[in-house]
Amino acid sequence: MASLRFCYQTLEFGDADIHLRTLRDNQQYADTDGAALALGISSATWPLFGIVWPSGNVLAHLMCERPIGGLRILEVGCGIALASLVLNQRHADITATDYHPEAGNFLRENVLLNHGTPIPFKRTGWADGNSGLGVFDLIIGSDLLYEAEHAELLSTFIEQHAAPHCHVIIVDPGRGNHARFSKKMQVLGYSHTQEKPQHTEYLEKAFKGVVLTYQRLN
Repeated sequence: MASLRFCYQTLEFGDADIHLRTLRDNQQYADTDGAALALGISSATWPLFGIVWPSGNVLAHLMCERPIGGLRILEVGCGIALASLVLNQRHADITATDYHPEAGNFLRENVLLNHGTPIPFKRTGWADGNSGLGVFDLIIGSDLLYEAEHAELLSTFIEQHAAPHCHVIIVDPGRGNHARFSKKMQVLGYSHTQEKPQHTEYLEKAFKGVVLTYQRLN
């Protein structure tokens, strides 16, 4: 198995720079101890956590400007955790989670590259039961609804970690599963809006997805 190859890049968010070490491309693979395979992560899907995807870039730009004072924030399925790194630079109370066994290691490396404070990270799956993370005021994520069954899993996970007054922001690239997820969230008491993100000239191609926003004020 060949050694992993990395890409180092700097992304601009207003007046701030975020430095990243990512996988060079989606052909990289290094499950040397079989940890990912044991979790059901194949060689084809293994690299997907370690790349900046357009949805993650959109989410990070949204977090560059969103008010965060006094909020406890959770990024779900963080992957390379670009949004978490942006929020960390803004001194937000941010925690990140992902199912991939290498996501936490990449996050720690990227926090160091940006001279940031450590970001709490928990490797957990949406069906793993109580993660021990507690509840959050704002839950965010990008490109999470790969399969139809993810609507049930993700909405249940969010419900376990949502404070009574909670906002949820999901950037979806248009995989066709977000309507089912929105129905699940409405059953849980959330109002729902969706819109096209504005000013995405930082992306190489036009973004065809939507920003899904859910709000519950119990």
